[in-house]
Amino acid sequence: MFRNAFGSLLGLIAAAAAVWSPFRAWYDGRHGRDYRVQELFTTAGITDHDAALFASLLLPFLVAAVLALAAIVLRSRPLMALAGIVVLGFAVLWMVRQGQAADGLSVGGDGEGLGDGVANAFGAGALLLIAAAVMRGRPRRVRTVPPAEPGPAPAADPHPGPGRADEPWPPPPSDRP
Repeated sequence: MFRNAFGSLLGLIAAAAAVWSPFRAWYDGRHGRDYRVQELFTTAGITDHDAALFASLLLPFLVAAVLALAAIVLRSRPLMALAGIVVLGFAVLWMVRQGQAADGLSVGGDGEGLGDGVANAFGAGALLLIAAAVMRGRPRRVRTVPPAEPGPAPAADPHPGPGRADEPWPPPPSDRP
């Protein structure tokens, strides 16, 4: 029970961090909510156009948070791990596409380069995977078959095969040539 409670707490913290990350700076001071999700999958790549809130990187992280909440309610380790994979997958995909658009990624302390929103996303994804590993999950149900009730003996087969009912089957070899 303690492991499920601790894993659930980690999952809640990670889900909140994942949803919060698009509201932080991701690259060169640009927030994650300014990147369109479709830019990650098109040949045009990342552009300077702003995105609507629910068409931005918030959408996959919101879906991952809902998956994490469902995993907490259902005590499902695979669902929690899936939420972590979604967060990490979209963060990595964004980094690849941003690296292609900017001809490389940089890290800077003056607001240029990768921002703390990316760090929040990676931390949230890792924490979701840790929460999945910590959780014990649902207890397995062992199905037991109740013993059969004693009842009347089964009726003898009226046609037991060749020969009489008290003869062994198969019949012993005969001595006749």
